[in-house]
Amino acid sequence: MATLTGRLLVATPALGDSNFERSVVLVLDHDEDGALGIVINRPTPVDVAEVLPVWQPLATEPGVLFQGGPVALDSALGLALVPGEGEDEPLGWRRVVGRLGLVDLDVPPEVLAAEVTRLRIFAGYAGWGAGQLEDELAEGAWYVVEARFGAGGDAGDPFSDAPEDLWRQVLRRQGGDLAMVSTYLDDPSLN
Repeated sequence: MATLTGRLLVATPALGDSNFERSVVLVLDHDEDGALGIVINRPTPVDVAEVLPVWQPLATEPGVLFQGGPVALDSALGLALVPGEGEDEPLGWRRVVGRLGLVDLDVPPEVLAAEVTRLRIFAGYAGWGAGQLEDELAEGAWYVVEARFGAGGDAGDPFSDAPEDLWRQVLRRQGGDLAMVSTYLDDPSLN
């Protein structure tokens, strides 16, 4: 089984779960025991300052909490991009893939302030038990595509300047049939 860690799961129009309708999920961990990811295109109206005020100065615009998934909405995950891809990992940051990693939100932000170039805070996560994601993939519930993590002025998918449009953007850049899917209306019966 090839790992999907660091890749995107893009909900197909046929996905029947309202928790994931038109969602883009970044897979943070995937192995034989299951998978864990976060929905990266669901900003909430809640400012990071209302929940984790010490992290607000580091939060990437729009500076709001994102709904990372339907599981454990009372918990928070910090996703951060660091400069360079060296072997050294900043204190309080754990690599997921490349320059992208998870922040220990219990560490004082000052420890990471000089190391983090982008940060988003997510409430909750998406989780799959052993074999569950593979079953959903076989049923055609998700498209699996490469994620962009940003270079130069590009924010990358997890830190998109327009997260509400990410579902369409990610599909459109795939070309072919997936680009066509990006034009589907919100109500599939109208397509």
